[in-house]
Amino acid sequence: MAEVTLGGNPVHTSGDLPQVGSTAPSFTLTGADLGDVSTSSFEGKNLVLNIFPSVDTPTCAASVRTFNERAADLDNTAVVCISADLPFAQGRFCGAEGIENVSTASSFRSSFGDDFGVNLTDGPLAGVLARAVVVVGADGTVKHTELVSEIANEPDYDAALGAL
Repeated sequence: MAEVTLGGNPVHTSGDLPQVGSTAPSFTLTGADLGDVSTSSFEGKNLVLNIFPSVDTPTCAASVRTFNERAADLDNTAVVCISADLPFAQGRFCGAEGIENVSTASSFRSSFGDDFGVNLTDGPLAGVLARAVVVVGADGTVKHTELVSEIANEPDYDAALGAL
C-alpha cells in the first residue's frame, strides 16, 4: 500500500505500482465502444498509461489534453487515459475537447486498479484511481512509473515520455 495526499490529507492506495524492469500486469478495460481494451490490443507498441481519478476534474482533464498534444509526435506508441469514469463520460469529454491522439479506457468493471496498485482505499475519493503514469516498452517491460504524491498535481510528462 502506498500513501499519497489529497489536499494535503493522506489517502492510501490498494498496493504499489509495478516495479521498473518487471513485466507489466496484463489488463482488460472497457473502451469507448464498450468493448474490451486489453494488453494484447497494444502488442509490440510502447504504451503510456495515464491513470487518474476522473476526467471531470481540472487536473485530470489537463493530463489528458497534455498527453494528447504530446502523443501526436510519438512513433510506435499508444497513450491510454484510464479512469473509473464510464466510457460515456470519457467520450463526451474527448469529443468536446477534440482529443484524437490518445485513447480512453474505463476501469469500472475490471481489476486494473488492484492489479496496478492504484485504487484509492480511503478518503473522499475512495473507490477511484490515484493519479499515476506507467510507461511500458514494446517488449512488455515497465520502463517508468510515477505515483503522483499529491492527487491535485499533474504528472511529470517529461520523465514519462523520456522513458520511451
